[in-house]
Amino acid sequence: MRKGSGEIRKLGDLFEKYRQNLKAPQKTVVSAFCEVVEDVLGITIDASKVSYTPHTKTLAIKVGGPLKSEVQLHKEEIIAHMKGRLGEKSAPNEIL
Repeated sequence: MRKGSGEIRKLGDLFEKYRQNLKAPQKTVVSAFCEVVEDVLGITIDASKVSYTPHTKTLAIKVGGPLKSEVQLHKEEIIAHMKGRLGEKSAPNEIL
């Protein structure tokens, strides 16, 4: 027998279980970071200059001083946007 009540659900709700349980891979986090920096600051950062450590949830940027300082000034806003895109579990906690 089916347990469901036969009601129609939104398509996005069907994947909510997976979104809560799975973590995003490194490349997804790095590309999301590059997109968020582009949206928030209007600065393009090459994905090859960004590394992500999933165990510590830390992003490291290998760019020049002024650009790195600009990212650090807007760190909280960038992390908030990344939590919105990737979810609380997959988003980084620190940007170095």
